[in-house]
Amino acid sequence: MKTAFRVVAFWAACMLAGASGAQDWPQKPIHFVVAFAPGGPTDIIARLVGHKLTETFGQQVVVENRGGAGGNIATVAVAKSAPDGYTALVTTSAFAVNVSLFSNPGYNPERDFIPVIAPATQPNMIVVHASVPAATLGEFINQSRDKKLAFASPGAGTTPHLTGEYVLRVLAKLDIAAVHFRGAGPAVAALVAGEPPVGSMAISGPLSQVKAGKLRVLAVSSAKRIAVLPDVPTLAEAGFPGVEDYTWVGIFLPAGTPAGIVQKLNEAINRAIESPDVRERLEAQAFDPLGGPQARFAEYVKAEIAKWGRVVREANIKVE
Repeated sequence: MKTAFRVVAFWAACMLAGASGAQDWPQKPIHFVVAFAPGGPTDIIARLVGHKLTETFGQQVVVENRGGAGGNIATVAVAKSAPDGYTALVTTSAFAVNVSLFSNPGYNPERDFIPVIAPATQPNMIVVHASVPAATLGEFINQSRDKKLAFASPGAGTTPHLTGEYVLRVLAKLDIAAVHFRGAGPAVAALVAGEPPVGSMAISGPLSQVKAGKLRVLAVSSAKRIAVLPDVPTLAEAGFPGVEDYTWVGIFLPAGTPAGIVQKLNEAINRAIESPDVRERLEAQAFDPLGGPQARFAEYVKAEIAKWGRVVREANIKVE
């Protein structure tokens, strides 16, 4: 009887300590480890949300870009960090793709992480250098039939990478290979230089260069046309019905982080993306704000892992 009482008392004490820790958290800066280079959707979301959290918590949110291996370098680093709520991973849907794409990505998404929230999502697009003569995706494909091509990708395992592979190589049957960069920023810079002259990326990275006339979008991967580029057709309108892909940005904490801290961070980020100034900036960059309960995002991540695993297998996409 005494032993049972001690066990109950022990777990009660642990629960009280966890609740107390969540109430006191944060007491020092929080580090957002971004899985890609500056300039892309992950970096944009991390800085927008981080700024709001700094205001909310009175503690600085430090954004650290650690690109490479399609997001795996940052992901593995955060998986090994202390589960105290002070180190979070900000990544994309590559988190769900890489477990199928890489033979050993270095992490187990269910064992090593707690999904916190997906602040936003946006479609991908096929974009070309302004010097490319094709006015439509169909023209580009017809002009490229007998050529050996490469397309710029923000990283192996990102959904823009898979969108490009599936549309240009699998469906259009072009002789084309992905050139992977450490994020959208470097990929856009290469595309503006014409090396290579075509790319597949989420919208926010190349958007300013599209508006400047240096790049041209041939199609977007959304179900309908987007407000910031109303004249650009969807992939379905461009001749690829049923192809609809999105890049979501998600925030994760290491497994073992107290539930109270996970909940507190989820609620704070929900408030951040609901604020009018953040929503205005998100929509200007073609993001659709998401948010919602932590449990819903956790279920969504499981579904995404299964979905992209099928895509990788069926398209026989490999990382060299």
